[in-house]
Amino acid sequence: MRAHAVPPPGTRRPPTDSSASGPGSRSRSLRRAMGRLMAAAVAVLGLFSAAIAARPASAADNPFQRGPNPTVASVAATRGTFATAQTSVPAGNGFGGGVIYYPTDTSQGTFGGVAIVPGYSALFANEEAWMGPWLASFGFVVIGIETNSRTDSADARGTQLLAALDYLTQRSSVRDRVDPNRLSVVGHSAGGAGVLSALLRRPSLKAGVGLAPGSPVGNYDLYNDRVPTMFISGQRDTTVTQSYLNGLYSTLPATTPSAWVEITGVDHLFATRANTTEMRVLIPWLKIWVDNDTRYTQFLCPLADSSNISMYRNKCPYVPPGGSSPSPSASPSSSPSRSPSPSPSPSQSPSTSPSPPPPGACVAAYHTVNSWPGGYQGEVTVTTGGSAVNGWTVSWTLGSGQTITQLWNGTLSTSGSAVTVKNASFNGSLPAGGSATFGFLATGTPSTPSFTCTSP
Repeated sequence: MRAHAVPPPGTRRPPTDSSASGPGSRSRSLRRAMGRLMAAAVAVLGLFSAAIAARPASAADNPFQRGPNPTVASVAATRGTFATAQTSVPAGNGFGGGVIYYPTDTSQGTFGGVAIVPGYSALFANEEAWMGPWLASFGFVVIGIETNSRTDSADARGTQLLAALDYLTQRSSVRDRVDPNRLSVVGHSAGGAGVLSALLRRPSLKAGVGLAPGSPVGNYDLYNDRVPTMFISGQRDTTVTQSYLNGLYSTLPATTPSAWVEITGVDHLFATRANTTEMRVLIPWLKIWVDNDTRYTQFLCPLADSSNISMYRNKCPYVPPGGSSPSPSASPSSSPSRSPSPSPSPSQSPSTSPSPPPPGACVAAYHTVNSWPGGYQGEVTVTTGGSAVNGWTVSWTLGSGQTITQLWNGTLSTSGSAVTVKNASFNGSLPAGGSATFGFLATGTPSTPSFTCTSP
């Protein structure tokens, strides 16, 4: 046992440092340590809160949002920000095999799915394979399929699209990367008609895109289509004509989100070649409805880039489930000489003009579809009287500060503030009581114009 040293007699002990030892000193040391830990925790929480606050609100509100804020340049790029890979699919799953393209990133959760089918007598590998990695790089899992037979009907192609989605989400090697509740379909020509067939049979789909959707084996109507549907067509397509598509598009219910884009100067085979114009409208459509991503509405409401587009029909604003009319998250860049696309909001109640026409003439009714600071979208419906017409002309005078920047489904001419719109080649012949519609984008503030409608 160790002896304790005893100081000599008369020697005073040094004063005890109560902070250095003993139960009281340990308690005070513990309190100081806890205080330092709490201060550090508060600092960390402050940094975390700042990081959360710095995130875009839409990213916090929308768990399906993928990729950085888009711009006009990024949407038109031939590749998005995701690295991609691909895997082959054997025949025998209800379709003739194919290829799956997918993002390699697994840190952001699942992605929406897209199934693509080729047209009559065509092979996906020869005609649409270029779309697979392009779409995957923007954050989709894509399955491009071959049909069981090159001569399969449009209905059969629709059946095979649905079988491909079932395979993709239930049995494929990448099924854990796909959200089975966010699926869409794309097809060309007879494959486009197959898309329409699939939409009618599976209304739980989030979006469909028909590329020159037509078929040599039958026609369709879309009265029961409840899925957001886009048509993309070619101005010089003599196989699936503008007149045919106009009749088909007009059968879509007013409550179904839809759009129709016609690409300038291309024929029926535009979708079989890499096409930036096609993709810069197709990608936003899928992003809006498959990913509920309102950052992409700025590219379609109105068109942020109308170059190489000869006609555009829409039902703006496009608000996906749970969304709201958004403000653009980033200013478009590298765009043609147009101002950045504003965020549209519903306009005031529509106005109509003029008084009923004499027999055999026509009347034009105006409706403000959307308006925003500095611009608006208008729509005019031409309706015939008691007799058929073969051609029509609508005239009105623009208000102060108003200028038409884009018009579709008609031929525009202006002289100062005087505006004249003649029918397009496909909508001039109307039966008694028939109607045609044209739309336009304009700068300025919407007003209640007074129209005149005449017929030769």
